[in-house]
Amino acid sequence: MTVTTRIAPSPTGDPHVGTAYQALFNSVFAAQNNGKFIVRIEDTDRARYNAQSEGRILDMLDWLGLVPDASPRKEDGHGPYVQSVRAELHREYAQQLLDSGKAYRAFDTPEELAERRQAAEARRDSYLGYDRRDRALSREESDRRAAAGEEFVIRLAAPLEGQTVVKDRLRGDVTFQNAELDDKVLLKRDGFPTYHLAAMVDDHLMGVTHVIRAEEWLTSTPTHIQILEGLGWEQPEWIHTPWLLSAGGKKYSKRRGDPSVEDFRRMGILPEALLNYLGMMGWTMPGGQEVFSVQDMVEHFSWERVSLGGSTFDVAKLKWLNGKYLREVLSQEEVAKRIHGFIGELGATVPNDAYFAQVVEMLTPRIEVLGDFQEKSQFFFSEAYPVTEKAAKLLAEGQDALKAVRGRLASLPDFAHDTTDAALRSLAEETGVKVGKLMQPLRAAVAGTTESPGMFEMLEALGRERVLARLDRAITG
Repeated sequence: MTVTTRIAPSPTGDPHVGTAYQALFNSVFAAQNNGKFIVRIEDTDRARYNAQSEGRILDMLDWLGLVPDASPRKEDGHGPYVQSVRAELHREYAQQLLDSGKAYRAFDTPEELAERRQAAEARRDSYLGYDRRDRALSREESDRRAAAGEEFVIRLAAPLEGQTVVKDRLRGDVTFQNAELDDKVLLKRDGFPTYHLAAMVDDHLMGVTHVIRAEEWLTSTPTHIQILEGLGWEQPEWIHTPWLLSAGGKKYSKRRGDPSVEDFRRMGILPEALLNYLGMMGWTMPGGQEVFSVQDMVEHFSWERVSLGGSTFDVAKLKWLNGKYLREVLSQEEVAKRIHGFIGELGATVPNDAYFAQVVEMLTPRIEVLGDFQEKSQFFFSEAYPVTEKAAKLLAEGQDALKAVRGRLASLPDFAHDTTDAALRSLAEETGVKVGKLMQPLRAAVAGTTESPGMFEMLEALGRERVLARLDRAITG
């Protein structure tokens, strides 16, 4: 048996962090078992369908490096991997369930269902599922009404007694009382399947052996088991991963404004860092190390090390981890390459030369995400850099210091680190002024800020001409 896992995202908007989270664990588990990881687009919710979202989901996975073995972009003999294209196949299996008595037609109109729901709420009924009114219709009456053109849905005829047990890899046996389950819609009035039917049909036909998905689907699993049993199919292994939680302790959700993967990409988060952080959500490396790769996960992953408590997604910690990648994991050459590509996507046209690499090396200790670089590096590439309020005050109050510094720097034979360092320290000693009192207005003049890389590295990189010109502009009298 080939271990086959899948993710089945819905194309309804921004690529969700939860999709990346599930893709990581599905991909890792498949790779660990020399198996197959597939991506299937679940687009049967036509009301919320977003035509561009499918491509964005697949682009997200490419960016993360979680390349599936089969997907809408890589079809094989088990596709197509877009659910709506398979709707006729789903209708055939809905009919099979109908013919075997495992499902039935329900002719209720949306208005009738809404009226009954409101009445149940007014009575404060504890359970507000479908009242199974049309389950009692004879097959002959059902066929007659369907032939007459009445619209209907097909509902699962869920067992009314007994229990359905979900054997979950992480949670053990989870028991559901059948009397508390609903007769879920399998086929909608428009002829499209619901997720419940389509997912189980496609999982079976695509050979999915392990359904690794979010905890929220656990309560739907009894319905999925009943569909599989109704069609005479074996169950996959069920694995429901713990929730990702937002800072407020609620489920991480793009609907509540939590950042999407695209938001993190625009911020300048590295894909390796994001995957590393997602891997830390509910799982730990055997040695407890916080920095690890996807390949490290493949080598060390086990379900026994997954915690069910749910993990809070902390954007500040993600940024911290991203900074560690920039400073400790990637080479300086690779950091420069990533930053140049990032600012290029934003429309900047900075030459990728030795000067750029020098600036990157100076600023890397001061940035956490790639997006920080553009803000902190403006004075290296333009004369139209902003001046902070604090820097402006230093310029106004430090005119004498600026004039003295300008004269000393202009007399130097070169702007090498050691040369400018010695010159400013000598000037401070001669004038009886602390060296910091000279460097603060100098920094404000050449960088427009009080926060910048090391002074002497910065002066060397900017060079004599630019430094002296900026000092001339800063000296008002």
